[in-house]
Amino acid sequence: MADPARARKLAVRIRQIVSATIEHQIKDPRLGMVTITDARVTSDLREATIFYTVYGDETQIADSAKALASATGVLRSTVGRQTGIKFVPSLTFVADIVPDTARELEEALERARHADAELARAREGASYAGEADPYRRPAEDEDDEQDADAPAAAAPADDAAEDRTPRTRSTL
Repeated sequence: MADPARARKLAVRIRQIVSATIEHQIKDPRLGMVTITDARVTSDLREATIFYTVYGDETQIADSAKALASATGVLRSTVGRQTGIKFVPSLTFVADIVPDTARELEEALERARHADAELARAREGASYAGEADPYRRPAEDEDDEQDADAPAAAAPADDAAEDRTPRTRSTL
């Protein structure tokens, strides 16, 4: 079991070597515009998985996959020569799905933006079906509000004010 930091460093070095070798040494006409996006090495340093993307349509992607599979021996020997490690890991090429996933997410976000814009257009001239605030609140007396805001006044002089019945709140 190797150190995880060593495996990461080896993966970075393999990614650099493979991308440079594909660019300069591999002359396969089937090989399209290939970009090496990532490389991962197992903890025992025996296997390396190299992720790549291809710019183009489905036929170019399939042709590039065949070209990389046929160039695996050359690439592995180049990795062994340039790294100088005792056992050169076997190379496996895997098409990277991250760009496709990112494209799908961008399309989903665009659909959501479009739906939000349609909803905003529909909401422009709309009004509430009932009241703006549908929740019931207890009735407040206008006299209570005025009394709370005004300073305390002197008691009324006439006796008729004392005969008034107090207001009560109705409950529903």
